[in-house]
Amino acid sequence: MPAYTKPRVVCLGEPKYIGAEYLVEFQKDFNYSVLSATNRAETQAMLPADIAANGPIDAFIIRMGTPPYEPFDAELLKALAPGCRIIASASAGYNEFDVNWMAEQGIVFCNTVNAVAEATADMALFLTLAVLRNTTNAEKSARNGTWRAPTGGTLVPARDPSGLTLGIVGMGAIGKYLATKAACFNMKVKYYNRTQLPSVEETKYGATYCQTLHELLATSDVVSINCPLNDQTTGLIGKAEFAAMKDGVFFVNTARGPIVDENALIAALESGKVTRAGLDVFVNEPSPNTWFLQSDQVIIQPHLGGLTDSAFQKAERECFENIRALLTTGKANSPVNVSKSKV
Repeated sequence: MPAYTKPRVVCLGEPKYIGAEYLVEFQKDFNYSVLSATNRAETQAMLPADIAANGPIDAFIIRMGTPPYEPFDAELLKALAPGCRIIASASAGYNEFDVNWMAEQGIVFCNTVNAVAEATADMALFLTLAVLRNTTNAEKSARNGTWRAPTGGTLVPARDPSGLTLGIVGMGAIGKYLATKAACFNMKVKYYNRTQLPSVEETKYGATYCQTLHELLATSDVVSINCPLNDQTTGLIGKAEFAAMKDGVFFVNTARGPIVDENALIAALESGKVTRAGLDVFVNEPSPNTWFLQSDQVIIQPHLGGLTDSAFQKAERECFENIRALLTTGKANSPVNVSKSKV
């Protein structure tokens, strides 16, 4: 087994966006390699074989495109323990990761905080404009020759965002970017968060705090879900929450599907409580409920929110910088858990 003088860092698959010059600099301080597994079964076979041949892995990187490997649990990653000190993910969400198991093994887990935030906010704004302007039905009408008069209705007039109130559920990095962008369309911004932002930040983002979720829902023309998925937010938006919304509200979700009770959303759309919904995420991906695929009231995207070239580069670099920080200073930049035995 080789003897290494530099910490060993392994990336699950080739990082395609980080940049060759960045990797050259990184390798001056770290022994870097790639595990070329493309799915869960290959990872389960190749990871222990790599460790047996090359020694313990100090840091493990998980890039974008996680579905073929999920879930990231003990069954998949047990070979990393006890040598690994940090696992860094390029994703902002981390519901696919068993962070408690990692902590028990002394492994710090990090997500990305800023990498995909602006790109996801762009998707939320795009879907906001799309539901207001009824773009899916408009494109269908133009393509099938009915122009502005689709079967059973009309495309005129659409809704103007100016003067409408955008209610943001979750005022983290994504919510803040969204608030800034919504202001360009003269939208009023309200938000609900676990904690209220300092007044200076509220002024910066032009956002008004709501003490309760239902207060936000009752006063918003457009509701955008931008919070992470966890035990507290699973099913956060259900029958009672849709009932609390304004009649004819517009609904956007670019966070995670399970935050929303999809049956309750469908009922709200069918009743007219929700005029249209813009969805980038679903409970069952990549096979969403067929109701959403067939409905003219829903504008859908295949979970593309954070998937841009710039976001990919930022995400990959944020992973590497989390590792650099922990292995050189003992403290990662964006830890999700707390290691229970190391660092």
